[in-house]
Amino acid sequence: MSHLIPTGPRRDVPATAARLGFGVPGYAHPLVAPTEWAELARPGAPLHWAVLDVARGPGARRDPHCLTAAARLRAAGVRVLGHLDLRCGTRPFGELISDANHFLDWYRVDGFCLDRCPVDRPGLPDVRRTATTLRALLGGAYLVLGQGVHPHEGYMELADQLVTFRGPWADYRWSQAAEWTAGYPPERFCHQVHGVPRRHLEEALRIARWQGAGTVYFTDRMARPEGRTRAESPWEALPGYWDEIVSRLGPRVME
Repeated sequence: MSHLIPTGPRRDVPATAARLGFGVPGYAHPLVAPTEWAELARPGAPLHWAVLDVARGPGARRDPHCLTAAARLRAAGVRVLGHLDLRCGTRPFGELISDANHFLDWYRVDGFCLDRCPVDRPGLPDVRRTATTLRALLGGAYLVLGQGVHPHEGYMELADQLVTFRGPWADYRWSQAAEWTAGYPPERFCHQVHGVPRRHLEEALRIARWQGAGTVYFTDRMARPEGRTRAESPWEALPGYWDEIVSRLGPRVME
């Protein structure tokens, strides 16, 4: 049985400031997941951002289907982020910036999600270099660091938002926020949780609010550790309770 009151730093914030929204990790290709992409452009969906991942990055050439999907989201007021895989700090800087330029040239993204970002202090200089260059390429670029765990606090100065939890419900319901996160507002943190049963959806939302996350993505789809294809990712299709969670979070708050 999980804790009824999540542990970790408690956030006492006004209800008007505590409204949660979605950060979508990246659905499958629009030809494979047309319903998912259409739902993201649905009026009133409480979306903070959505990741565009064409082929583990921008792909080898402009994809007209992804271009159309990204344009529809931007027209609906949704921030579109290009997916950049840092490979835990092993990705060559030149490759990252080349991918970023392709995302900008081909899909007019609003920023980037830096997936598999380093988490420790030694990784800070390289990530700082990347973040500074991305902001130089795109003034006002929105940057999300997709560590999936609580990193060294120094990463807060490099991005608009950190993904400080990514994983299964079995771990999330017992999770704790790092003490240093209490010094920052909820809009600086995102939690992405898979395998959340419908009956525990309210509990998951309560944990997110208590731990100070302003952006979430919860799904009842399960990860398959033995899977070898992206199609088996729990993030690439709609949650079975999409309509319910959209209604719970309420209308989009435009930023």
